Amino acid sequence: MKSFLLEEAPANYVAGLGRGATGFTTRSDIGPAREGPSEEAIKAALTRRAELLGQAPPTAYGAKEKKDDEEDDDRYQDPENEVGLFATGAYDEDDDEADRIYQSVDERMEKRRKARREAREKAEREEYERKNPKIQQQFADLKRALSTVTDDEWANLPEVGDLTGRNRRARQALHQKFYAVPDSVIAAARDSTQFGTTVEDGAASSDAADGTMTNFADIGAAKNKVLQVRLDQASAGTDSVHGGATNIDPKGYLTSLNKSIVGQTEAQVGDIKRARMLLESVIKTNPSHAPGWIAAARLEELAGKMVQARSVIARGCEHCPKNEDVWLESIRLNDSHNAKITVAQAVKENPKSVNLWKEAMKLETETRAKKRVVRKALDVIPQSVVLWKEAVKLEDDPKDARILLARAVELVPLSVDLWLALARLETFENAQAVLNKARKAIPTSHEIWLAAARLQEQQGNNKINVMKRAVQALAREQAMPKREEWIAEAEKCEEEGAILTCQNIIRETLGWGLDEDDDRKKTWMDDAEASISRGRYETARAIYAYALRVFYTKKSIWRAAADLEKNHGTKEALVALLEKAVEACPHSEILWMMLAKEKWQTGEIDGARVVLGRAFKQNPNNEDIWLAAVKLEAENNQHEAARELLGTARREAGTERVWIKSVAFERQLGNTEAALSLVNEGLQLYSKADKLWMMKGQIYETDSKLPQAREAYMTGTKACPHSVPLWLLASRLEEKAGVIVKARSVLDRARLAIPKNPVLWCESVRVERRANNMNQAKSLMAKALQECPNSGLLWSESIWHLEARTQRKPRMVEAMRKVDNDPVLFVTVARNFWYERKLDKALSWFEKAILADSDLGDTWAWYYKFLLQHGTEEKRQDAISKCVSVEPRHGEVWQAIAKAPQYAGKPTEEILMLVVAQLE
Repeated sequence: MKSFLLEEAPANYVAGLGRGATGFTTRSDIGPAREGPSEEAIKAALTRRAELLGQAPPTAYGAKEKKDDEEDDDRYQDPENEVGLFATGAYDEDDDEADRIYQSVDERMEKRRKARREAREKAEREEYERKNPKIQQQFADLKRALSTVTDDEWANLPEVGDLTGRNRRARQALHQKFYAVPDSVIAAARDSTQFGTTVEDGAASSDAADGTMTNFADIGAAKNKVLQVRLDQASAGTDSVHGGATNIDPKGYLTSLNKSIVGQTEAQVGDIKRARMLLESVIKTNPSHAPGWIAAARLEELAGKMVQARSVIARGCEHCPKNEDVWLESIRLNDSHNAKITVAQAVKENPKSVNLWKEAMKLETETRAKKRVVRKALDVIPQSVVLWKEAVKLEDDPKDARILLARAVELVPLSVDLWLALARLETFENAQAVLNKARKAIPTSHEIWLAAARLQEQQGNNKINVMKRAVQALAREQAMPKREEWIAEAEKCEEEGAILTCQNIIRETLGWGLDEDDDRKKTWMDDAEASISRGRYETARAIYAYALRVFYTKKSIWRAAADLEKNHGTKEALVALLEKAVEACPHSEILWMMLAKEKWQTGEIDGARVVLGRAFKQNPNNEDIWLAAVKLEAENNQHEAARELLGTARREAGTERVWIKSVAFERQLGNTEAALSLVNEGLQLYSKADKLWMMKGQIYETDSKLPQAREAYMTGTKACPHSVPLWLLASRLEEKAGVIVKARSVLDRARLAIPKNPVLWCESVRVERRANNMNQAKSLMAKALQECPNSGLLWSESIWHLEARTQRKPRMVEAMRKVDNDPVLFVTVARNFWYERKLDKALSWFEKAILADSDLGDTWAWYYKFLLQHGTEEKRQDAISKCVSVEPRHGEVWQAIAKAPQYAGKPTEEILMLVVAQLE
């Protein structure tokens, strides 16, 4: 037996492969190790080894190969792969199972990644195709639409002409070539009709002959002569446009010249010749196509060729005798005589055409002839409502019209208009019978029911409620109109004077289609406001009445109804409504005070006292009612009674407002000591009442006690640090005393306590401006606009006092972009237009300011001051009446005057005049 070491090595033997000792370098052999076996060699060795051992070949790396359709992914080429490390070891079933599991996991992960990758690539491709569509995709919808084209439309397509860019440009260049007419031609035209009777100088004639001199005066005279010749020819009737008329109207001649010029221009733009060729192709390929004949005739009319137009439309009538549009076009193009002949032929071909019969009637000049035509038409078309209406219009005698309408409703029983027209011509009893027949013939018509209701109203039968029966009948027939349509019908009845019918419509139909779950109150309030905006006050009044029957105790509806009566009703109706309102809402002090005020304004002082007494019983210790009673007594010079009421109110109600009114009342009467005593008592109870602190300081200031006033203001600012008027009074006191530094310090502390307040910033700017520190004022204004960029007050101060006149307009534009709907800024813009003498714009901006905020008294004052200079007396009186009705309460100058003790109790009109005099 040979030694093992002497035996020949097996085929494909690799030394050290079993223990993984390949491809390395030892310490004694420094250098690159030899390369290990390849993957194919390892697979072959593993397969052969499995065969020798009698085992199944490995399925993970042996016989089974990857499918051709599966892609090799580089992500699975791990640099730390240890394949072949245990190639010589035992490869059992567990190893094979593990390899299969790992391989299945790898394949599944690859499929999952492949699906995500394909979805991502598909989304990217679709996004790219959406942003960059192909030409065929852009016209895909048009291609699909070609399937709807009929064979006749394909056959009627015109021939394709030469539309290449080169030829089109050549044609345009040909049309645009212009040549100047030499002066010699114009001079020759001038001299062609002249005879010379003098001999010219030789030098002059030689100059004119050789052309070295040009006489522009002669050329101008020649042009004038040519124009005169043309006008003479036109006056002689040689103009082809007028068909050889012997005389023309100069105005008409100029109009015809204008038409001819326009026609030539349109011919150049629209290419009439090409359009004519296209339309000829249309009518030749499809001679029964009526629109083609009409278009061809109108093209000739546009080109000014009326004879050709009539000829074309006549051929169209021959080819399309059953088309009424062609006949109507022919009637329009012909004169009266030929049109009558044409319409006679038309009605023979189309005896059922209502439009042709109407045209035939219009062509007649005498009423008898028109009647004859209409009656012939009715013999042919007895069911035409239009023809029956035309026949009735032609009748002057109501009896004849009644006979015609009676026959009409027999033949056309479903026409509501004919039934209503017949009912209007009948007496009351006959009209009732007619409407009953109409209702049976057309049970779904609500117009007939409305006519019946109005008929009963005209006869004074107010007890018969026709609309209730109408709603029931229409509901049975399922023909009930919508609620909005009924409101529209009610407004129409109001417009025509049928007030009772309007009210009945609202009462019976306003709640139709609304459930209790719906917001009925808001819906009805919106309906009433919409009717008021359209000027239909009776409809709105009926809506409020219906809403109050459903929501009897809702104060908002009572107030809205009262506002309607106040603005658009009578005093008696308003008082009656308020009496019902206080009965329904006895705890609403606003309604009580409105009733008392109306009584007082109508001169019923005792009645107002009675109303306030009833209000006291229903609302004990209510400060609004107490103060209303005090105002009533004070306005009527019952000072002692007012003082007693205030004392009782302080003891029983004792609110902050009652104390303020008590102090104000004593100040108005000039009782300074009593007012000071009351204000001190009030401050002990209400130390946070800023108005009491302001009154205390103003009392001391009136008595020239500046230190006490300063102390009151300073103490008040500590107790009420967020009261802007209190800080302003403290600052103005220091400025009045001449201590500008202190005034500036007070405003600085105020801005720290109340940041971003435009009123405080504006006062700081005004302090510097009044002290002639314009640079400091501009610096403060810049900071103010940074903190309050949306303040119209600051922008107005900056525009009017800190900007040059030339810079006001751009600053106003900038302010309008940043400020939205501010009345103060609107007044500033109006004043600027007033200054520039643009009075219409100024008036418009004043009105915009009033609409933006009608409670701002300064706006009304500026508006009235403008009207004093540039308005009419009617405008001024209208402005005063509107201001009195609005009763504005705010405004910088308005409040300063209205709340001054010496002007207490002044009416709104006098306050307006005082503010106007105060404005600068």
